[in-house]
Amino acid sequence: MKEIFNAIGRFVSYRFSLRHDNAEESDTVESIISNVEFKGANLWTLIFAIFIASIGLNLNSTAVIIGAMLVSPLMGPIMGIGLGIGTNDFDLVKKGARNLAIATVFSIATSSLYFYVTPLHDASSELLARTSPSIWDVFIAGFGGLAGIVAATRKVKSNVIPGVAIATALMPPLCTAGFGIASGNLYFFLGAIYLYFINSIFICVATYIIVRYLKFRRKEFQDREREKKVRRYILIIVLLTSAPSVYLAYRIVDRSLFENNAKSFIQNEMNYKNTQVISKNFKYSRSGNEINLLLLGAEISPVQIDSLKKKMSAYKLDSTRLVIRQGLSAKNELDLSQIKASILESVYQNDSTHQKSAAVRQLDRPIPEVGDELHTLYPDLLRYSINNVVVSNLVTKKKDTLALATMDFVKTPARKDRLQMEKWLKKRIGVDSLKLVLIE
Repeated sequence: MKEIFNAIGRFVSYRFSLRHDNAEESDTVESIISNVEFKGANLWTLIFAIFIASIGLNLNSTAVIIGAMLVSPLMGPIMGIGLGIGTNDFDLVKKGARNLAIATVFSIATSSLYFYVTPLHDASSELLARTSPSIWDVFIAGFGGLAGIVAATRKVKSNVIPGVAIATALMPPLCTAGFGIASGNLYFFLGAIYLYFINSIFICVATYIIVRYLKFRRKEFQDREREKKVRRYILIIVLLTSAPSVYLAYRIVDRSLFENNAKSFIQNEMNYKNTQVISKNFKYSRSGNEINLLLLGAEISPVQIDSLKKKMSAYKLDSTRLVIRQGLSAKNELDLSQIKASILESVYQNDSTHQKSAAVRQLDRPIPEVGDELHTLYPDLLRYSINNVVVSNLVTKKKDTLALATMDFVKTPARKDRLQMEKWLKKRIGVDSLKLVLIE
């Protein structure tokens, strides 16, 4: 048995060892230190990369953003800080921190300038994705940083470093922070800076871990108490950085579970022969979740509504409020085109013998989830629904599809904001025609 464990130990040691193809320590340290300084070509490269990334975010082009991240030299000072902490070289830590601060300021200033002068002021989905960091970003930054420093300590350099630059995504958050400044949106700025801070801290921590694991030569502290204090500060910074992201991740997962449960509840329980759900809105908030349904057709009785509420516990919706609007209240919130579209949709979905036209087949195309993005852009939005419907022209006998969006605001937006919202929704969900209905 002892021989078996020894054999397993030798196998694990051979396969997972980081020492057999290790570069000379002096070469690794020199390579990292040479990329810490931001001046001359490095600074110009950073500015050009920021412009490229800002354009990519503005145009919602993933390929352009990836290209900018490959050009970016931002990893240098972050890994320099981690190396300095790992080897007790606080002159290197100060140098890395100073250059990282310079790079950060120039990056935000450059992106702010671009977004201030660009004629395109809509927030793309790529921009919005950088405003709500979570624990997943902590994991990405941590594992990405580990991959980066392991690659930096090898004799033969691989293509890992560019991949780490893409995965950890240091530049897009800085550009998003610039967009927040240019547009006067503090939420965008704070969310993006927090994501950038997460990435920087955990790449730095990953560098520190590998440097200590490989036992790089350390400068000796004359004061051991100071060394303990530095380690304590590192732990505190890591905990303070990751704690908010854990909460944000919980909120994201909890919201997703609530919406999935609500959709299952409506699909399975709202099956009435002469009554149709015209729109459904899910409100997720700290004060309490809410399902808001707008019905058309025969009114369901209070007894049936009570029965529905009792069934909600089976879908883990115990504390969720169910609001059903029907009859006169429903009529006040529907226009004629909405009713026609809903009836046509129901007819064509239930007529299995009817051959679907190309327009009707578009109904099967799923609409992306844009709730978080809408809430970020329009904080006054309470609930919304977006559905593909079929409309029929009774004169020309032609049928076409239409995206029908219903919005309920705390305060009704101005006409200019409504037009901008329609334009953004068309582009975001990829439709040619969209009708926006505001609930007042």
